[in-house]
Amino acid sequence: MTSRKAPGPRRAPGQSESETNAGPLRREWTKRLGADARARVEKDAACFLHQSVSSPCLSAIAKAQGIWIEDMDGRRYMDFHGNSVHHIGYGHPRLKQAIARQMDELPFAPRRFTCDAAIALAEKLGAITPGALNKVLFTTGGSDAVETALKIARVATGRFKTLSFWDAFHGAGFGASSVGGEQLFRLGPIGPLLAGAEHVPPFDAYRNPFGIEHSRDTPREGEVGDMVASLIRFTLEKEGDVAAFIAEPNRAVPYIPPPGFWKKVRAACNDAGALLIFDEIPTGLGKTGKMFACDHDAVVPDILVLGKALGGGILPIAATICRPELDVCGDFALGHYTHEKNPVTCRAALTTIEIIEEEGLVENAALTGAWALERMGGMMDRHQAIGDVRGRGFLLGIDLVKDRASKEPARELAEEVLYRCLDNGLSFKISMGSVLTLTPALVTTRDEMEQALGIIDAAIAAATRAGRR
Repeated sequence: MTSRKAPGPRRAPGQSESETNAGPLRREWTKRLGADARARVEKDAACFLHQSVSSPCLSAIAKAQGIWIEDMDGRRYMDFHGNSVHHIGYGHPRLKQAIARQMDELPFAPRRFTCDAAIALAEKLGAITPGALNKVLFTTGGSDAVETALKIARVATGRFKTLSFWDAFHGAGFGASSVGGEQLFRLGPIGPLLAGAEHVPPFDAYRNPFGIEHSRDTPREGEVGDMVASLIRFTLEKEGDVAAFIAEPNRAVPYIPPPGFWKKVRAACNDAGALLIFDEIPTGLGKTGKMFACDHDAVVPDILVLGKALGGGILPIAATICRPELDVCGDFALGHYTHEKNPVTCRAALTTIEIIEEEGLVENAALTGAWALERMGGMMDRHQAIGDVRGRGFLLGIDLVKDRASKEPARELAEEVLYRCLDNGLSFKISMGSVLTLTPALVTTRDEMEQALGIIDAAIAAATRAGRR
């Protein structure tokens, strides 16, 4: 009888969209939780399945209002993370009133029926999205909306392959994980992902795989962008039968595409007969200072996917929005989700869009975000540990390094800064192991932004003096 060889040690995935919660700094910080918060964190760990980056939890939340969250111990934090759902701030009074009215008028619509709220939301999305995107399907989450987009691309093109970026996140389903490029969702014993899911490097100029030296003093993001665009065209031509290229037009890490990049990719997709799918789940509805991130480049995708903030930070709803020529799946069931045309979630989404428009939140993100990026540049002048600052609107990143020449990520320093900031009332996430990633609510004022950046500024100074590298 042949004995089976014991499996070797699992390869630990690299960090990308969120920081680790398994390190010594996290354990040290959570020891300072009060009795109420600690009891709930322990109960959470006992009853929920564990998974990376969310188990065990950081603390337990008791209140959420505007840009603020408050834990069970009474500690308040400006939430510059929010999972990108809190564009209009938490608990917006107008949104809560609209949801309550809708629950009184019509709390649910069985899937075989339509309702006014669903129709109004579909028409509104068709009106605000770029180009002729006006055919819609709703889902309860962004991952399912991405899966819907992939199904449409397959039917419309008769092809099954996809192309996307390494390090990208497009959701947690098998299809979404396949087109995603984040190791956290791809490595491990889950099993084979979808066939035909090809990847190329992202348009990150600061740490690019081509050996092109880019920095604030010697900017070469255009050269990196040209190489990535050429690689996308080359891959599409060599594969020959790719259904779609899917990407966030502005990576939430964040990476900012150079001018003209998406026009080159749009042309490559057209020439190859591939659809262009823009995942605007974290970046849409004003996060980058325009209603949609793709508006910065005036490039219209074939399919645009929304989620997260669409429900106003209260209810889950996502949308897949296509040009009318892609309405080709009438003989198939793309989703047929139970809550696809739920009047309450649709009313929440419609009201959220109205609040964003009427309160000038896109404009606030553009103006305050531009000021914040300049302020971050001043921080970089003072702190050698800051290797790069980048961003658009209210999607901002501060990249910490051990050495500016080598650009080696300062992971321990980034964690130290995070926990110092939490101690002083600011929450955000770390991307790619070393990037302080700030995604505040669109209602954040300049004074609040100054307060937040001041907390980060002081935390970097203190952590650096303490010798954390």
